[in-house]
Amino acid sequence: MKKSKGFKSRSRYKLKRSLRPRRANPISRKIQVFEVGQKVHIITDSSIHRGQPHPRFHGKTGEVVGQKGKAYLVGIKDGNKAKELIIRPEHLQLQE
Repeated sequence: MKKSKGFKSRSRYKLKRSLRPRRANPISRKIQVFEVGQKVHIITDSSIHRGQPHPRFHGKTGEVVGQKGKAYLVGIKDGNKAKELIIRPEHLQLQE
């Protein structure tokens, strides 16, 4: 059978987690609370598929614009176009 050439098959190496042993999905990441206007880093957690942004946005920094259920609306600039992404808090980190 021929190897798949879909976009997810080409980005697996980017989404690998570190080999350091620790708890797989810490609950503290899931219950993070962000305020509108805060800057956040989009760091995709490959072990949680729900609310995961597209791999092209991994490593980008954006601003929390609003909330949609448990997820957050994050505004980023992709080239010259402004985009709003719907991302769950497990995939976000507060910019320090």
